[in-house]
Amino acid sequence: MTLRFESKTMSLRSLRAVAAAAVIGLGALAGAGGALAAGGEGAQEGGAHHTPQPPMQKWTFWGPFGKFDPAQLQRGFKIYKEVCSSCHSLSLVSFRNLMEPGGLGFNEGQARAIANEYEVQDGPNDQGEMFTRKARLSDQFPKAFPHEQAARAANGGAYPPDFSLLAKARTYERGFPWFLWDIVAQYQEQGPDYIHALLVGYEEPPAGATPAAANLHYNKYFPNHWIAMAKPIQDGQVEYTDGTPTTVDQYGKDVAAFMMWAAEPHLAARKATGFVVMIWLLVFGSLVYLVKKRVWAGAKPKAIA
Repeated sequence: MTLRFESKTMSLRSLRAVAAAAVIGLGALAGAGGALAAGGEGAQEGGAHHTPQPPMQKWTFWGPFGKFDPAQLQRGFKIYKEVCSSCHSLSLVSFRNLMEPGGLGFNEGQARAIANEYEVQDGPNDQGEMFTRKARLSDQFPKAFPHEQAARAANGGAYPPDFSLLAKARTYERGFPWFLWDIVAQYQEQGPDYIHALLVGYEEPPAGATPAAANLHYNKYFPNHWIAMAKPIQDGQVEYTDGTPTTVDQYGKDVAAFMMWAAEPHLAARKATGFVVMIWLLVFGSLVYLVKKRVWAGAKPKAIA
């Protein structure tokens, strides 16, 4: 007697064998990649251009249930206003975003007061001329410079990047197997980690290290170490009224968290929606499985000659 499902059984066995071989092959490739990475890191450590990985920080917005700390965002916004805004723009963020839920926690009156501190260009008026006025909630933060050429002229040829999306644009590679852990743990905060490390990474260059051009500054976390931006902030430079330590380390954490909010102001809402969707998919998948079992419960393989 021969069963109708014999060929399918054999094909399943073949697939399992192929899958096992693929796993072994991937393991070998991973081992080889790890060896190459270790060799590359060793070579870099011996050279003058080894860039260490930024250390992981503890962020309140990490993970599927993470959310922003309004007090930290307000401190980061204070640092941006008093230190960073002279060079770096925030042109994709509107003043109305300051009072949105899940963010800095400002009310409408506070957001309007902040907007009134800025002037924006509007027009043309009835005479066909452009004019300046106080900013409204619907306006975006004005740019630090009118155009790129003015920004470069004021910063020795360097172009300060816009802060709006910088926390999403900057990242670093953690390598195998840490990137697998990041996928499982949903760790997506490499950008804030890098920004914090950059702010605390200024130090004296090692002996024999010289910049490729004038007016560059040594930073151990910046690629190739030499950066055009001088150390932007010192201990005690910005005063906090809530008792938080006024150190460069704390400043770096606060402004990095604020920049993450600027890049994704609706992060908390996205995570809440994602959690609901995952619960729905789990329930829907369970129902589909139960229906499938019920429909095929009486099906049996038939023997053929």
